[in-house]
Amino acid sequence: MTDANMACFAKLKEDLKFLEELFSQQHQLFQINSATVDDLTCTFLPLKETPVVIHANITDPGNAPIWFCDRENALVETAISQLEKANISSNIKSQAAHLVKSLCELHNEDIPSEIEKIIQFTGTDTGDPLEEESDEEMELPSADESDEDIGLEPVESSVHGATGHTAPKEYNGIASKNILELEKLKQMQRQDYLTGSPSGSVQATDRLMKELRDIYRSESYKNGIYEVELVDESLYDWNVKLYKVDPDSQLANDLVLYKDKEGKDYIHLNISYKNTFPFAPPFVRIIAPVILGGYVLNGGAICMELLTTQGWSSAYNLESLILQVSATLVKGKARISFGSAARNHYSLGRAQQSHRHLVQMHEKNGWYTPPKADG
Repeated sequence: MTDANMACFAKLKEDLKFLEELFSQQHQLFQINSATVDDLTCTFLPLKETPVVIHANITDPGNAPIWFCDRENALVETAISQLEKANISSNIKSQAAHLVKSLCELHNEDIPSEIEKIIQFTGTDTGDPLEEESDEEMELPSADESDEDIGLEPVESSVHGATGHTAPKEYNGIASKNILELEKLKQMQRQDYLTGSPSGSVQATDRLMKELRDIYRSESYKNGIYEVELVDESLYDWNVKLYKVDPDSQLANDLVLYKDKEGKDYIHLNISYKNTFPFAPPFVRIIAPVILGGYVLNGGAICMELLTTQGWSSAYNLESLILQVSATLVKGKARISFGSAARNHYSLGRAQQSHRHLVQMHEKNGWYTPPKADG
């Protein structure tokens, strides 16, 4: 890690400590619940409304955090949107102060004196001395730079061991190529806002960015259990390659045979999201291979209560969802079809139709919970 990056992290820790002391659990309007160099969780307590928990995902100390709320709240979404569009320093202290100021104005609350002091001190441009460093020192690595050039340290665990790949070097727990992907997405989002044509909703985009960052840092991803690729660089459309399932399952044996026959060693999933995510569940389907059993419906949709409005919760994270799909396939004794049925390729239209039928049926009859003895 370079001296400039170390200084950024030191400054970030200092500012987080300052916020924790200023907005303690006893503050009447704004409280910091937890603060790390990756995430900030706080609670806004308007006088006449229900308290609301707000999160900040800190992907890099040199960039503005990604703010989001776990439950739908129009005023909070507006405040976050105003913060993203304003010319505010990326410094977490300044960001938090301006967010609270907007929240107070939208809720007709008096702005705390400490908020005004922070804003006066930092200003609306780059009030952070660290941000006055040269762009070359502060920016994330470019696609043309080598790992050695940007001071990334090697990671010893292997990635996608099933495919023979070795682990890329990491920065703050994320492989350099994935850092570049996150930064590229953020730049695209900023450009979309500038042109007045943002993709999706602010809340869904912020949450998906957080989920993608968490996946890039997860051990399951790094150990090659699964891989995530964005379809046409869309944050709302993911292709997931599931490389590893329970090694004692018949499905695991079928994957070995699938590699011999088709040259592929993974189950290809697609996950798509609506603008209402995370309050609406994603749509998950299998693209290939054709699966027999495993609660897989016609067209590749999956019979899981978790994937319906009835069973979904905005608190679920996407890595858990991916691993739950894997477990459900194994539990349902899924097998890869190598016979004539395998030629009936899955399609999005058929998957959507079968999923709609599934939802209607279970809304009418409820969900059947098998005995524990059945697994």
